Amino acid sequence: MAEYNAVMDEIDRKIIELLAEDARRALADIGAVVGLSPSSVNERIRRLVASGAIRRFTVDADPAALGLPVLAYVFVGLNYEAGEAAFKAFVSAAPEVVECHHMTGGWSYLIKLRVDSLHGIESFLEQLKERRFLARSETMISLSTVCERGFVPY
Repeated sequence: MAEYNAVMDEIDRKIIELLAEDARRALADIGAVVGLSPSSVNERIRRLVASGAIRRFTVDADPAALGLPVLAYVFVGLNYEAGEAAFKAFVSAAPEVVECHHMTGGWSYLIKLRVDSLHGIESFLEQLKERRFLARSETMISLSTVCERGFVPY
């Protein structure tokens, strides 16, 4: 994959910001904001995708509307004897896992879960225990979301 960051300019960054706000935004609308023709915007988007700067176009759906109102974070101290590759494969395939991050400090991983109920959290933890992935864990449940961004421009 090519390194696009080395030649990414402010127009590219603005295009990414506009697409992050609304991935269905018309090329003409983007062009009007950045001062380019729709075909030039399309070419830049194509290059941004080809380089990996834009990884995907997605929908920002309301989790509660999808029946997944419970947001939880699980800190995992991994039992490395169970196999880190097996753990990564498991969480990558688990539909309730929204994100999983390898961490520094006292925890191995941080998992972000979206589930329908507290039972969903308990069920997920049981699966981790059954597979012997956990040396220890700590779970925090979100009471509300003050701010959530899929993309942070700067």
